[in-house]
Amino acid sequence: MKDWDNIITQLLEFRKDRDWEQFHNPKDLALALSIEASELNELFLWKSPEAADKEKIKHEIADIFSFLLLLVHEYKLDISAIMAEKIHINNEKYPVAKAKGNATKYTEL
Repeated sequence: MKDWDNIITQLLEFRKDRDWEQFHNPKDLALALSIEASELNELFLWKSPEAADKEKIKHEIADIFSFLLLLVHEYKLDISAIMAEKIHINNEKYPVAKAKGNATKYTEL
C-alpha cells in the first residue's frame, strides 16, 4: 500500500538520521509497541472515555503505529495481505450466526 510505504520510508529516514537502527531489532520493537499501547491505556485509566485527552491519544496512536510499521518492515510483511488473511481467519472463527452481539471467545461459541 503506497501510503504505508511512504510512512515507512519517512520512519526509516528519521531512524537513520539518528542512528537508531541499532536499537530497533524485532524484539525491542515489539516491546516498544507494547509499552506504547500501555501508555495509550494509561490515558483512559480512572476516566470516562470522553474525559481522555484526544491530543495525547493521537500521539500515542502514532507511536504505536510507528513501532508497528517498523516491525512490519523488519519482517518484510505486506500489511494489506496479512490483514486480509486475519480477517478471513476471524470470519471462520466467529461466524455471524454464532458471534453476532456476543463477546464470547471463539472456543466457547
